[in-house]
Amino acid sequence: MKAPVQSRRQFERARHILPGGVDSPVRAFRSVGGTPLFVRRASGAILEDVDRNRYVDYVMSWGPLIHGHAPRGLVQTIAATAKLGTSYGAPTELESALGERVRDLVPSMERVRFVSSGTEAAMSAVRVARAFTRRDRIVKFAGCYHGHADAFLVKAGSGATTLGIPTSPGVPKAVAADTLLARYNDLASVAKLFAKYRTSIAAIVVEPIAGNMGLVTPADGFLEGLRELADRYGALLVFDEVISGFRASAGGAQEVFGVTPDLTCLGKIIGGGLPVGAYGGREDVMSLVAPAGPVYQAGTLSGNPVAMAAGLWALGRLTPRLYRDLARKGAQLAAGFADAARAAGVPAQVNAFGSLVTPFFTTKPVRDYESALLADADAYARFFRGMLKRGIYGPPSQWEAWFLSAAHSDAHVDRTIAAAHAAMKDVARGR
Repeated sequence: MKAPVQSRRQFERARHILPGGVDSPVRAFRSVGGTPLFVRRASGAILEDVDRNRYVDYVMSWGPLIHGHAPRGLVQTIAATAKLGTSYGAPTELESALGERVRDLVPSMERVRFVSSGTEAAMSAVRVARAFTRRDRIVKFAGCYHGHADAFLVKAGSGATTLGIPTSPGVPKAVAADTLLARYNDLASVAKLFAKYRTSIAAIVVEPIAGNMGLVTPADGFLEGLRELADRYGALLVFDEVISGFRASAGGAQEVFGVTPDLTCLGKIIGGGLPVGAYGGREDVMSLVAPAGPVYQAGTLSGNPVAMAAGLWALGRLTPRLYRDLARKGAQLAAGFADAARAAGVPAQVNAFGSLVTPFFTTKPVRDYESALLADADAYARFFRGMLKRGIYGPPSQWEAWFLSAAHSDAHVDRTIAAAHAAMKDVARGR
C-alpha cells in the first residue's frame, strides 16, 4: 500500500475549516491512530482513497449500503430522477410509493413520516410518544446510540464511546434528567425503573439488535420482556432499527424476533444510502403528527424525490436469497476472525448476526455496554492498522460493527480472513 501522502494533506487542510478535520467524529481515527483515509471513489465492495490505495470495505457507509457501493441500477435511478429536479419542497408520488413499500415490509409501521436522518427519526418518535402518553420520561439503554439529540446523549454508544464521551457538554441537566438508564439485556433494570417512575415513563427506546457498542444481540426473552413491561405500565415501545432495519431481515429485527413495537425508526438504508430516515408505527399514535395532529415536525428535504426513488430501487431488491447469502458470508467472516485470534493466541470474542460482525478483544462474552467496555481498544487499534495495511478497511473503532454487502464475494471474505491471520499476529506482537 502507498503511504497516505494525499490523505495527510487533505486532513491538514480540513483541520483548518472543519472541527477536528471531519464532519462526524469517528472518522477522525482518534481511537485507532494514523491519518483518516480521504476517499476518492468506491464501487461494489471496493473503496479507493486519494492516494489510489484500494481496500475491501466493511464500513459500507456504516451499514446502509446493503447492495454495495454505487450499483449500476441505483446510479441510473438517481440520475434519471435528478434530471427531473433534485428538490421541490412539495409532495410527490414517490413518497407514497416508498411509504407503502416500507409498510409492506414492516407492517407495524401503519403510518410513516420520512425525515432526513436517523437522529431526526428518533428525536421525532420520542416527541410523538411523549405527546401520546402525556408523560415526559424515556428509558434508554447504556451503550445504545439513537443519534445526537440532547435526550439521547446519556451513556451513548457509537462515536461517543469511541471518543470516551459518555455524555456531552451542552446538554441541559433538565433534559438529561428525563432520560432513565437501563442495562441492555437486563430486564430487571428496566422493571426497577418502572417500579419507581411507573406513571411518568412515556417510552422504552431500544436498538433491538444493538450495533453501536459493537454488535450485541438481544438475550432470549429480552425484547418480549420489554413489550410486556411497556404494556403493563402504559408506555410505548420504540424500536430504533436504523442499523437492524432491513439488515436483520426484510422486516427488520421485529420480524426476526416476533416482537411488535409501537413505533419504529429507520435510517439511510431506506434511501439506498442517501440522506434519509423515517419513523412510523401505529395509526392512532402517528395521527398526532402535524398536519394530521398537533405534534409539530417538518423538513424541507423530508421525502426528497431523489432519496425516495433510490429507496424504491434498494428496497425492491431485498430477496430471501440476498439474506441467505449475507448470513453465510457473515458466519464465514466471524469464524475466520475467531480462528485468526485463536491461532495467534489473542483473546477475542466475535459477535455476529447475519451480515454484521464485531470482533471484541476480550476474554469475556459481550452482552451489554459494561462488558463491551472491557474490550481492549488498543488491541483493536493494532488489528485495524494491520488490516488496513493489507487492504482491508474496517470500522475505525472497537465499538462499531463490520458490515457485509451483496457486493462482497467469497474471494473478498477469503482475502479478509487471510489478512486477519496476519493482523492478529501484529496484535500478539504488540505492534
